[in-house]
Amino acid sequence: MNERVKRRTLLRYMGALGAGLAVPGFSWAQAAKKMPVVAVLYAGDSEDDEPVVRPFYEKMTRLGWIEGKTVVYERHSGKGTRQYLTTMVSQAAGREPDLIYATTASLASAVVKETETAQVVFSTNADPVAAGLVASLAKPGKNATGVFQAARDSSPKRYELVRQALPQIKRMGAVFDRAAQDTQVRKAAHEKAARANGIELVSAEFTNFEAIAKIFAQFKRDNLPAAEITPSFALIGRRVEVAKLAAINGIALIAHRVEWAEAGAVLTYGPDVSESHKRAARIASKILKGAKAAEIPVERVDKSELAFNTRVAAELALHISKPMLQRADKVFS
Repeated sequence: MNERVKRRTLLRYMGALGAGLAVPGFSWAQAAKKMPVVAVLYAGDSEDDEPVVRPFYEKMTRLGWIEGKTVVYERHSGKGTRQYLTTMVSQAAGREPDLIYATTASLASAVVKETETAQVVFSTNADPVAAGLVASLAKPGKNATGVFQAARDSSPKRYELVRQALPQIKRMGAVFDRAAQDTQVRKAAHEKAARANGIELVSAEFTNFEAIAKIFAQFKRDNLPAAEITPSFALIGRRVEVAKLAAINGIALIAHRVEWAEAGAVLTYGPDVSESHKRAARIASKILKGAKAAEIPVERVDKSELAFNTRVAAELALHISKPMLQRADKVFS
């Protein structure tokens, strides 16, 4: 192509751009490829949940999805309340993102009920088939897929660890959310696991967050030195507040996710949450590249992790032996 033809071609291109700019509603953004938008749903405040979900963002970056350059993230906070959950999910879905990442089972269920068209990736410790999120693990068949933290029921092992790490605890409380799936079945399983490890379990149920302060106060009156927090959207989203309430009553928290140890639980044992977020990122990347959630099998995470918070243990005059701390995957001090 000679210089004259090159100049003529350039002038035509500029003229076309100029004509486009004259059209109402035209913007330079239309000339560039639109970056995909991923809505990330948090159970609690973003300040508390952002560090927990960081493995998802880091893995996405390694896969080429760089925030502000190749992908846009819209972060939505559930503020740890069921009342706000529906509103938050509705707002997130209404913005029609290219993908929604729901970081808990409750969030995932709410999203799937809200929209049948948005592509959804979830990370959940509840059976996604029983929860109605997918038709099967191998063939989801709907608009959602993700990661199932399917470590075998970890409560027997958790009570075994309590007996080993905190042998002075012979009686403890356990808090169950009535809104959680299979609450009664889960309660019976926990009580059985506790008995098998020589621990008497005093169970309490709640329907709203405000009841937790009363439950802990009663545990204190009953001379229960520790209490287990079982899976609950209402509590995971407000875990820092729960930990403070426990501390006020001199109660050592035992829980199932490492976020609780960071918030103030003395001991946690359960599925590896970081691994779940990393796998969710790989699935999200596939969907952003054109795959459909209905066709991507749900991945299982069977790996578990043990964590201690030695600072809180010391405040409660509880001693955790060095061999036990050496077994931990994470120690917060």
